[in-house]
Amino acid sequence: MEKHIIDILLPLVIGWLLDLAFGDPQKLPHLVVYMGKWIAFFEKHLNKGRHRLLKGALFSTASTIAVFAICQGVLELLAVLVADNTTLRIAVVLLKSILVFFCLAGHTLRREVEMVFMAVDISLANGRKQVARIVGRDTNELSANEVRTAALETLAENLSDGVVAPVFWYALLGVPGMVAYKMVNTMDSMIGYQNARFKKFGCWAAHTDDVANFLPARLTALLMVVVSHISINKRGSVPHMWKFVRSYGPRHASPNSGWPEAALAGILNCRFGGPHKYFGQVFDKPYIGNNLRELGNSDLLTSIGVCFRTELACIVITLSFLAL
Repeated sequence: MEKHIIDILLPLVIGWLLDLAFGDPQKLPHLVVYMGKWIAFFEKHLNKGRHRLLKGALFSTASTIAVFAICQGVLELLAVLVADNTTLRIAVVLLKSILVFFCLAGHTLRREVEMVFMAVDISLANGRKQVARIVGRDTNELSANEVRTAALETLAENLSDGVVAPVFWYALLGVPGMVAYKMVNTMDSMIGYQNARFKKFGCWAAHTDDVANFLPARLTALLMVVVSHISINKRGSVPHMWKFVRSYGPRHASPNSGWPEAALAGILNCRFGGPHKYFGQVFDKPYIGNNLRELGNSDLLTSIGVCFRTELACIVITLSFLAL
């Protein structure tokens, strides 16, 4: 049991606490940054000429498998080498913890969304500039309320992508699974777009991300509904709120993003979605919710609180699952 705690439970606890305390390190080498450089390099050289769909599928699959295999192989080799050395075993645990830290984004996500609300309170131009850091849509024509809405949509969506999904894959496949998921999600965020440049080459990456996030997105929404009912005494039962999520979640263009967004829209009693412009092209996305109202700082505080408690619940449930 002691070995189980040290090798499996402790890295998740330490990695999560590091993210909680520091967020993404600004001045240190970051695993996801190198993943991004890898993707950008091969996209530049492969995404041209004929057979883009095939080349994108092979690149996406090979990159994911390679990341998993390398991480698994290194950790298994280290486990053999340090089996009888307590000091070295602790060093391996710290290595795993750092990898977990790199794969989580809860602290940074909350901080970035708070900065959007502070920026738009100063000026609309500042708000548009700040929200452009965390959303893929064009922001130059957004109103102040659309800036706040975009930030909260991103908060909900990335609670799944940046916290629940990585932890989910950690529970199933350990650190290698978590790192491989991060490669899948990073590829989707860089090349998984439905535009002329990426539609063929990034198609497989986008679909892989859809599969990897299918269960985590729905678990995220369910946890959000439950913790909001417990913590802020939302009117209406959990089944009633879940009915709202099940109604609006599948309407999103993404098979997954709509679920946590619908959960937050229901909690705030507001409306998300609608037409957005990406790379100069308008995409008419369905609305999530029907109460069009101005969002304010009280909605930010509620959203941040719900997302943090969802994150905490996810960690506690995963540790309990792994302990068994």
